[in-house]
Amino acid sequence: MKNYKVSVRTLAEYVYKSGSITSGFRATASLAEGTRIHQQIQKQYGEHDVKEVPLALEQNYEDIVFFIEGRCDGLLAAGQSYTIDEIKSTALDLHTLTETSYPVHWAQAKCYAAMFALLHNLDEIGVQLTYVQKNTEEIKRFKVNCSRQELAVFLEDMIKGFYHYANWKLQHLEERNKSCRDLPFPFENYRDGQRKLAGAVYKTINEKANLFANAPTGIGKTASTIFPSLKIMGQGECQKIFYLTAKTITRQTAEDTFSLMMDRGLVCKTVTITAKDKICFHDNGSCNPNECEFANGYYDRVNNAMLDILEHEQLITRSVIEEYAKKHNLCPFEFSLDLAYVCDAVVCDYNYVFDPRVSLKRMLDEQKKDTVLLVDEAHNLVDRARSMFSAELYKTPFLRIKRENKVNEPAISRAAKNINQYFIEEKKSLDNHYNKIMQNLPDDLLKGLEAFIEAAEPFLLERSGGGEHEDLLQGYFDVQNFLKISKLVDEHYSIYFEIQQNDAKIKLFCLNPSGLLKNILSGFRSAILFSATLSPAGYFMDMLGGGEEDYRISVPSPFTAEQNEVLISRISTRYRNREESIDRITDLLINILDGRKGNYLVFFPSHQYMNNVYGAFTAASSVNTIIQGSAMTEDEREGFLNSFQENKDSLFVGFAVLGGIFSEGVDLKGDRLSGVIITGVGLPQIGFERDIIKSHFQDQGKNGYDYAYVFPGMNKVLQAGGRLIRSEDDHGLIVLIDDRFLTAKYQGMLPENWKNYNLY
Repeated sequence: MKNYKVSVRTLAEYVYKSGSITSGFRATASLAEGTRIHQQIQKQYGEHDVKEVPLALEQNYEDIVFFIEGRCDGLLAAGQSYTIDEIKSTALDLHTLTETSYPVHWAQAKCYAAMFALLHNLDEIGVQLTYVQKNTEEIKRFKVNCSRQELAVFLEDMIKGFYHYANWKLQHLEERNKSCRDLPFPFENYRDGQRKLAGAVYKTINEKANLFANAPTGIGKTASTIFPSLKIMGQGECQKIFYLTAKTITRQTAEDTFSLMMDRGLVCKTVTITAKDKICFHDNGSCNPNECEFANGYYDRVNNAMLDILEHEQLITRSVIEEYAKKHNLCPFEFSLDLAYVCDAVVCDYNYVFDPRVSLKRMLDEQKKDTVLLVDEAHNLVDRARSMFSAELYKTPFLRIKRENKVNEPAISRAAKNINQYFIEEKKSLDNHYNKIMQNLPDDLLKGLEAFIEAAEPFLLERSGGGEHEDLLQGYFDVQNFLKISKLVDEHYSIYFEIQQNDAKIKLFCLNPSGLLKNILSGFRSAILFSATLSPAGYFMDMLGGGEEDYRISVPSPFTAEQNEVLISRISTRYRNREESIDRITDLLINILDGRKGNYLVFFPSHQYMNNVYGAFTAASSVNTIIQGSAMTEDEREGFLNSFQENKDSLFVGFAVLGGIFSEGVDLKGDRLSGVIITGVGLPQIGFERDIIKSHFQDQGKNGYDYAYVFPGMNKVLQAGGRLIRSEDDHGLIVLIDDRFLTAKYQGMLPENWKNYNLY
């Protein structure tokens, strides 16, 4: 007999969840609010009633012993009679709920009832659903009495419906773990530094710790992190791996690495999550089941589709998901999310783990404790986390909502009017200034936002969030997010109000995300944060939630100084000198590239600067060129990169923006890239928000200018330069154009193999 542990909720949802993806609008109580409502109901229990009752039961079916466990909300006692109480909070109008509205809720309650009746040999037990309207706190109950025999049959039928999946899962885990234990390193030899990194990753995961790794481009970081993670998985110490990336292009590298290992015997179900707007089959992105056939009846078909894809596929990429989603008539995005909960490895964007708005919320704490996070290009997580933990509201949408709903929905219109009025009064208080920093979040605004949610939510639920209410739906989501982020605001936030042209906004701006990141990371078994430019180490440990208990490693570059020809030019690219520098940089490019062959990338700190030099260069030279557009499609990006083919007989020059889509995560191996020329030190544009960051860290006794400008800027430079040398056989030219590269501060941040430079 094989053993399979399953929670009551998982069992009930797998077998009984049915129907459609309701809409893009989902009103659910937050975890904190759901807990509050549960506790409120439980306080009303009688003297002999018991809350939060843990239950566990073994049931044999076929060749599997199922260990079913869970915690029921309440056990109500009346003499010798008992009733299982299952509490559900909802934003729905309770008058719309009937006894048959949610079979999955009955399944959960009856499963608990069956377990208690069988454990205590009861002939009969009551089963009760208690629904609480989370805004009005109105209560509606449904109750039935069931015999032990009836519940035993019900439970057996549930297990029967779950058996096929459980049997597949047990066989798969056995095959997966053996393949991980037997898996050889996917390359003939370790590169210099690669074994050191892989060993550090293995040790870190084995000790349930976190690692911050600065590892140079070209050593094979992806294989060095995935391989030891799989080895730990093979020992049964880890059940899931998340490979997190900031950009689509680096997801391909992770997929290629898993594929390479699968060619060498790895059995591992790996799924890639693609953003909804990219993978959606529906023209307008609607999730309304009346408009989208892939949303309509989704949960009636998804179980068969899951087994189909899991039994036949290993590497579940975007194209594979699309194929099976079309075969089974499913929403491909929701399908990929459902697969993420059952697959062994998930390749996805940072936001599915870190963003409070879109994270994979169904992952339970015990599942996280068996999960390893591999955070690729972790230097990107600083600004991404700031964005994820920040929130803003604009005035104009509420003015539109007020006008659009004035006649038919006066309550919504009034709520929007109050918010709009708040913005008007704040604008008046600025007294000819454009912005101000606020000490606290105004209570009257918070109350107004909560009133808006209470007015909008029932309306949107009744209408399934159709496209005709797009402004209201977006306003609802924006307010919900703002309220959620408002609960995170502490001394690491700044609240500011700003006038922007004909609009105004209030923003909760996360200055230092380290505490929030640390809290998230602590829920997982282990996190490996790695990058070729995770330097200075102290800065990134500060910003990414590192502590004294965490490991950190810096792997030396395997590449020699002889592989780089490094030149530094004294031309100033400071903003005040840019106009006069255009001709000088143009002449420098023509002189440096004269007589050379191959492909070169020239990076600039802004589109305008790039366009000015590009115009001057093309006017003075007949060299073949290509330039990065300001809003390129995926096809245009691919076309830009494909223009860099092996080229030994002529000169080709690409112009791109520093810190943009072509300055990191791009792999132009061999003769596809002969040189990189970097104009400027990459400083972010001086502005209100960057100055707030500077002041914040200055007040903490750190160098605020470095934290806000220098370190992020130099990171862009190092990333761009990292496009050049990708293997032991690569050679190329690096040109740094700015006199600041010759100062002690910037010299200290240059890689060792760039320091043997010549002045030009």
